[in-house]
Amino acid sequence: MPTANPTTPVRERDPATDQEHTHEGPWDVLVWDDPVNLMSYVVFVFRRVFGYPEPVARKLMLEVHRRGKALVASEPREQAEMYVQQLHGYGLQATMQRST
Repeated sequence: MPTANPTTPVRERDPATDQEHTHEGPWDVLVWDDPVNLMSYVVFVFRRVFGYPEPVARKLMLEVHRRGKALVASEPREQAEMYVQQLHGYGLQATMQRST
């Protein structure tokens, strides 16, 4: 076994942190109903941000309208954060939570 050079920094590993970070599950992106945005606009945003075809975007929009929210994506945390920011940029109310 090679000896460590005392001038070389060595990262101490915490198995609990490493495991949690590397095996983190997906995060759900939720879009919430609001009284401001038109249904056609929400469909447009879903198609633009997620690349959904018209029928999928329309189905999700109707779920937001009828149920008050819809799960629009389930992604790794960084991707989910990016989607939430993009949706906010278009004026939609969006949040994210750990997928269950």
